[in-house]
Amino acid sequence: QVQLVESGGGWMQPGGSLRLSCAASKSTFSFNAMGWYRQALGKQRESVATLTSSNNRNYADSVKGRFTISRDNAKDTVYLQMNNLKPEDTAVYYCYADEVRGSIKLNYWGQGTQVTVSS
Repeated sequence: QVQLVESGGGWMQPGGSLRLSCAASKSTFSFNAMGWYRQALGKQRESVATLTSSNNRNYADSVKGRFTISRDNAKDTVYLQMNNLKPEDTAVYYCYADEVRGSIKLNYWGQGTQVTVSS
């Protein structure tokens, strides 16, 4: 089974930065797409950032210009650099990966890591 292990969450003051990491148990080249979702208390889960195998990037409007998704294939790791953090960014952040095997699409999720932005 593919495992995604997240790290880097925690507390940060508004305006600060955090970098989330998602280490995969297999080569990130295997995935059609990887990215990050988040879910704040009482709110729906939302897509934050997506990085495809062709290096196409998509961001939620709320994080454009502040968050950057990147990949280090040598380390089988995807990152989410979060700058100028706002209290509204407080949520549990989940790494995900989509793998296409023939006609089958498989989805994998990390365990989630809490990000809290407050003063």
